[in-house]
Amino acid sequence: MSEPVPVGNCPGCGGDEPFEQIHAGGCPDTGGECPEWACTACGAAVIMGTLPDAGPAVYQPVRAA
Repeated sequence: MSEPVPVGNCPGCGGDEPFEQIHAGGCPDTGGECPEWACTACGAAVIMGTLPDAGPAVYQPVRAA
C-alpha cells in the first residue's frame, strides 16, 4: 500500500494541491528525508520541514576566471 500524498496550499496554483518529494530516494543535502516538495499540478517547489542547524554561514570569496 502506498503512502498518502500530502495536500498543501500551493503558491503557484493558489489552492490545495497534492505534493511529492523532489528527492524521494534520500536528500543529498540532509542525508535523510528531503524537506523539498513539488506541486504535482504546476511544479512549484516548497520546503515542508526543517533543516538541521549547520552553524553560522561562512563567507568564502570566489574569484571569477
